Amino acid sequence: MDYLFPWDGLIGRFKFRNEPGWAGPLGDLMVQCASRQDFLAPDMLLVPVPVTPARLAERGYNQAWELCRVIGRRTGLQTMAEALVRLGDTSDQHRLTRAQRLVNLRGAFVVHPLVVSRLAEKRVVLVDDVRTTGATLHHAGLALRHAGATEVRALVLARTPQAAQDGETGR
Repeated sequence: MDYLFPWDGLIGRFKFRNEPGWAGPLGDLMVQCASRQDFLAPDMLLVPVPVTPARLAERGYNQAWELCRVIGRRTGLQTMAEALVRLGDTSDQHRLTRAQRLVNLRGAFVVHPLVVSRLAEKRVVLVDDVRTTGATLHHAGLALRHAGATEVRALVLARTPQAAQDGETGR
């Protein structure tokens, strides 16, 4: 779906207003969409995009992990919450321009050393809530590929339309 009314408000509640209960119905929508497109296969591993330690402490949960858990339960796919680690406290992506987003996350993701061997030769589905420029997914996917994943796909709940990325809606 596009990250526009009414979805932007609902996702905002889930992500910023301490309403993790929305993960169930939103994750169900992701599973329905992925199922219609034969996007998921039984051998795939679900990995959430991690948040910074500061964001996790502030929010109390990682919205991508909450979605990932729902998708895993509904599909029977294995999940791996600890696969990716987000280094440092990079600037919040939602406050940056498109150009800034593209460079903000360079080197921000690594695969946890204790799980590298479990990712070798695996097909991975990277799960996140919103894709704007794709910078987060790109850099997280690179870290997974460097760790030996043979394929990395991205499954997101919503995407920011190009006009909004370009600042036409004030984002």
